[in-house]
Amino acid sequence: MKFGIQMFPIDYAIPVTELGRAAEDLGFESLFFPEHTHIPTSRRTPYPGGTELPLEYSHTLDPFVAMAAVAAVTKTLKVGTGICLVMQRDPIVLAKEVASVDHLSGGRVLFGIGGGWNEDEMENHGTKPSERWKILRERIFAMKEIWTKDEAEYHGKYVNFDPIWSWPKPARNLSKGWRAPV
Repeated sequence: MKFGIQMFPIDYAIPVTELGRAAEDLGFESLFFPEHTHIPTSRRTPYPGGTELPLEYSHTLDPFVAMAAVAAVTKTLKVGTGICLVMQRDPIVLAKEVASVDHLSGGRVLFGIGGGWNEDEMENHGTKPSERWKILRERIFAMKEIWTKDEAEYHGKYVNFDPIWSWPKPARNLSKGWRAPV
């Protein structure tokens, strides 16, 4: 059995590099970081925990910057998103970020994705909450094209690009064991 930990990488907590070294020294397999680009002050969307929204949600570092910092100071610890809000990101840029951190870490990225809960946050990114699962699905398929093809192109309802070149590719072959998101 393998064990990992997750923490909000925030500006007032233990530095992620210090946590990463400690996690690796203690024998953990992985360290995961959640994502929130921002928290709208409107707070129309209630926090699913049923209480006031914890402060860390509005102080979260970018997960890919945190993952890269941890990967740079560790040797075996896997780094991951727990979760990445794919429907709030440009898929070409996100494919580059994931592949770059995976390349720099020697293949230690675990890419966890999800649909999120904060509708105000989604809307600020131009995502209709009712369409988030369709957008997420299409962006994942587009990123898979970028990661697995030398000349990738994708033409869908939410993502549309003509042939592009984009390297690096992720260290592991993403064609094997690939499952489409529901």
